[in-house]
Amino acid sequence: MIVVDTNIIAYLYLPTEYTKSAEELLIKEPVWSAPSLWRSEFRNVLTLYLRKDVITLEQAIQIQTEAESLMDGNEFEINSIDILKIVTNSSCSAYDCEFVSLAKSLETTLVTADKKIISEFPDVATSIRLFLNKT
Repeated sequence: MIVVDTNIIAYLYLPTEYTKSAEELLIKEPVWSAPSLWRSEFRNVLTLYLRKDVITLEQAIQIQTEAESLMDGNEFEINSIDILKIVTNSSCSAYDCEFVSLAKSLETTLVTADKKIISEFPDVATSIRLFLNKT
C-alpha cells in the first residue's frame, strides 16, 4: 500500500504526460490510499477539465465514480492535531500535510508530483519516476 496525492489519481484518469507512469504505478502498487480530502480536490480537477471543455459532464461523472471505486476502503480521516504539528515544521499547506500525515501513520511512501512536498519530506515522499525506478 502507498499513499497517493490527488494529482497522481488525476494522472491515472485524465490525459496528461504522466498518465502512463500512473498506470505503471497502479500495476506495481495496486493498493492506493489517501485522506478523504482527495475527493474534494479531485472534483476541483474535474471542474477545471469540464470548464475547459476537455471532458463532458458524463465523462466527469464516470471518472469520479471510477476513482471513488479505486480508493474505496482506503480513504482516511486525518487527525487535525497531527496536521497542525506537521504544518509547524513545513511551508506546505495543511492540505498537503494531510497526505504526509497519512503516509507517516501508515508507515508507507507518499507518491506525489509535488516537488515542494518531496523536498520538505524526503523521508516519506517521492515522485512516480523515483518510486517506479526503486521497485
